[in-house]
Amino acid sequence: MTLTLARDLAPLGIRAVAIAPGTFLTLAYSRTMSNEEAQAKWGSTVPNPKRMGDPDEFGILAAQIVANDFLNGTTIRLDGAQRF
Repeated sequence: MTLTLARDLAPLGIRAVAIAPGTFLTLAYSRTMSNEEAQAKWGSTVPNPKRMGDPDEFGILAAQIVANDFLNGTTIRLDGAQRF
């Protein structure tokens, strides 16, 4: 759908890029377990690196998407090769 959206909005100069995140260590986990427990339970399922994603890593990717005008019509997986 990202490619279709990018093509439809191209005449308006609007780009469409999606981020497909894997397991990130966010506040949602801190309600039920400590960060260390969350990393032990979910971080071990990530192939490389063997940890959950840091929210700052998501922000860095978002900033790069905004900065790179040629990036358009795609979905970027940010998941350490983890697949659900």
